[in-house]
Amino acid sequence: MGANKAEVIAAGHICLDVIPTFRQGGSLTEILQPGKLIEVGAAVAATGGPVSNTGLTLKRLGFDVALMGKVGDDVFGNAIIEIVKSYGAEMAAGMIVAPGENSSYTVVINVPGVDRIFLHCPGANDTFTAADVNYDSLQGARLFHFGYPPLMKKMYEDGGVSCTEMFAKVKARGLTTSLDMAYPDPNSTAGKVDWVSWLKKVLPHVDVFLPSIEEILFMLDRAKFDSLSARATDRNIIPLIDNGLLRELSERMLAMGAAVVVIKLGERGLYLRTSGDASRLEKMGACAPQDSVAFAGHEIFSRCFKANLVGTTGSGDATIAGALGALLKGLGPEEIATYATAVGGCSVERAEAATGVPHWNRVEERIQAGWERL
Repeated sequence: MGANKAEVIAAGHICLDVIPTFRQGGSLTEILQPGKLIEVGAAVAATGGPVSNTGLTLKRLGFDVALMGKVGDDVFGNAIIEIVKSYGAEMAAGMIVAPGENSSYTVVINVPGVDRIFLHCPGANDTFTAADVNYDSLQGARLFHFGYPPLMKKMYEDGGVSCTEMFAKVKARGLTTSLDMAYPDPNSTAGKVDWVSWLKKVLPHVDVFLPSIEEILFMLDRAKFDSLSARATDRNIIPLIDNGLLRELSERMLAMGAAVVVIKLGERGLYLRTSGDASRLEKMGACAPQDSVAFAGHEIFSRCFKANLVGTTGSGDATIAGALGALLKGLGPEEIATYATAVGGCSVERAEAATGVPHWNRVEERIQAGWERL
């Protein structure tokens, strides 16, 4: 694929999400009992992962987007390609179809009132490398977003060398770069990676870093993560997170090289921190702020907007799309945080990440009309 008209490239992990509709709520111990037949409604089949969730959300918001993910030539791979094409045939032009490989899929257990559980098969994502990126196709783009390297074996098993190579090549072409993570299975190979070392290599080439609190605490301070998890109800550590910890973690990520850090906080919203070094902000590439001095040194907490909750699958990826959309529009830190939580709020009003998100103008109207926050 040669140069394209897309202003955003969404690359990295992609899979097929199979989301059964649960007819009843309750605790998992009550519902998922061994030997028990659970009647569910029709399943929603949708593409998942940041390539799909973030990329297609940006498309619905009105941005020109190209997707760059890897699938196998199997039934799930065909389904992924067809779903992507439903948003526009050009959306699938950058997709990689690997003969003989299995496509990634996830069964999402999304019981009302309970945080999601994912049964995940990495598939072709595990063979994705920096060499799979078509760097010539980046010509004309302004932003390169990459997501979920902890679920992509070749992107983490070398300690960050491949991911660093990829981001360095993208930065050399003048694009702004952004990175989203994923929480690895602690008992898997990814769970045993030295993520501090990995991030020290990669983050100097990442302009906007957008992990969740669970992901980044697991990676930067495993002892603290384990301590909070042991105290947490249903292992939900978010209510136990204080501002001091957010400040400490964000300072470490900025010191590692990121220009902007966004920590997703689930039902509490998000925390945004910008580098105090204006010269680092000036090096953000095509989406660098016009006034780097005014953009520097911000610390913002943005609460969630009230929404008609249907499902939270992919809401973090949609939140990222809101943040990146605001950055593409040249908005400031406060607006970036606001639009991130607003787009995330729209997302949870549907079972799929992108389908509940309207055009950017509609999101803007909803905010300006006094959309109430939690």
